[in-house]
Amino acid sequence: MLPLCGKKTINRKFFFALLISLNTTLFSYAATVDTVSIYSRAMKKAFNCVVIKPDSYKKKKTEFPVVYLLHGFSGSFSDWIKKVPKIKNEADQLQLLIVCPDGGYSSWYFDSPVDTTMKYETYIALEVPVFIDTHYKTIKDRTARAITGLSMGGHGAVFLSFRHADIFGACGSMSGGMDLYASRNKFEIMKRLGDTIKNADNWKKYSMINAVENLPKESLAIIFDCGMDDFFYPGNKILHEKMLRLKIAHDYTERPGQHDWNYWANSLEYHLLFFSKYFNNQKW
Repeated sequence: MLPLCGKKTINRKFFFALLISLNTTLFSYAATVDTVSIYSRAMKKAFNCVVIKPDSYKKKKTEFPVVYLLHGFSGSFSDWIKKVPKIKNEADQLQLLIVCPDGGYSSWYFDSPVDTTMKYETYIALEVPVFIDTHYKTIKDRTARAITGLSMGGHGAVFLSFRHADIFGACGSMSGGMDLYASRNKFEIMKRLGDTIKNADNWKKYSMINAVENLPKESLAIIFDCGMDDFFYPGNKILHEKMLRLKIAHDYTERPGQHDWNYWANSLEYHLLFFSKYFNNQKW
């Protein structure tokens, strides 16, 4: 029989070896976050962007699908990683890249028809994906790209996917401002689209509640939701009903919730799972 002190020594050494091993494993497999600068030729300036890479990114030679995640009005590229840090775990579990570009304070993700310096549609839909595909191990196919976002970014994600379905195969919105006219005197939308009378056509063309009628030839996997206590809830409900009439397949959810980060943090899990299932059904 070993002396009691010897037994304790052996157990203590084993414990510390195990602890070191576990710590090494945890740090080796944690998702990593890059902050990169992406230049826009359209706007002649660069913007920061967060890129979240899954734990296996360095170890696997395979390429990954990408979810583009947009922020809301008055937000920035760092909102999602700061407000919902668990997003790194989602990247690990679902094995995908998550890209959070900067959409400006109030761009609404348009190429503004009244302000030529604002070309965020070109930037987000075209320039950012080219940069990501060039600098990261991505599957370079529309069916390996999804785009979603909150509030202003929710409208932007669905709007951009309808106009650029050759780039994105799936889209979503969390609490999106789908009826821009209903918010015509808020969120600096008028700065992007102009006066509602002189530029009435802009308000019809750029609002998702009308743009939904221009269904692209490419199929889109669509998910969107909104809290029933959210001021954007009526517009989401109307968009859902309009999609039903137009026979546009989509996943729509309404549940208790407000226009806040508690709602979006919860909603994001459903969106990422929806996109993951969509990616898993593709043949690349």
